Amino acid sequence: MNIVCLDMEGVLVPEIWIAFAEESGIPELRRTTRDEPDYDKLMRWRIDILRQHGLGLTDIQNTIRRIDPLPGAREFLDRLRTKAQVVILSDTFEQFGLPLMEKLNWPTLLCNTLEVGEDGMISGFRMRCSHSKLTTVRAFQSMGYDTIASGDSYNDLEMIRASKAGFLFRTTEQIRADYPQYPAFEEYDDLLAAIEQAL
Repeated sequence: MNIVCLDMEGVLVPEIWIAFAEESGIPELRRTTRDEPDYDKLMRWRIDILRQHGLGLTDIQNTIRRIDPLPGAREFLDRLRTKAQVVILSDTFEQFGLPLMEKLNWPTLLCNTLEVGEDGMISGFRMRCSHSKLTTVRAFQSMGYDTIASGDSYNDLEMIRASKAGFLFRTTEQIRADYPQYPAFEEYDDLLAAIEQAL
């Protein structure tokens, strides 16, 4: 039995923080897990910037409402879900991800949660578990599933490495160069074909 584990941002939807950086005019917020492997460090840095600018959860959610899936993403997911069970494993937060899941026809999303004060400011975050993507893949494997994983960033590499098949999708040239052992694709049809072959 197989289960396909996909990253969300950069694979199925645009990067939320990049979209918010553009709308807010704060270029520092363009930094993502493609640039910073330490997610804890990245999030604490983001929260500090939001606080400095007086921006809260509602400001980010207003941007998210205007984000649509990447062209072809919903069709890719719909086709893939006829072949295998699919789970989205993301380091995003439920307060960010749920509106996007509606636009993707409600795939299963496993993610984290934000801590938000009464003033609407983001005060912190709670991860589901340590190394959440890797831990989740190993949990699926302990239940008898073979996992196939795909993502675009440093925080996807653990789940890709631990799976029976792993693929990079629309990743950076640096990651592609550093990890040539993982096939890298730019088009959904090519990723779908590779996953189907691995099933």
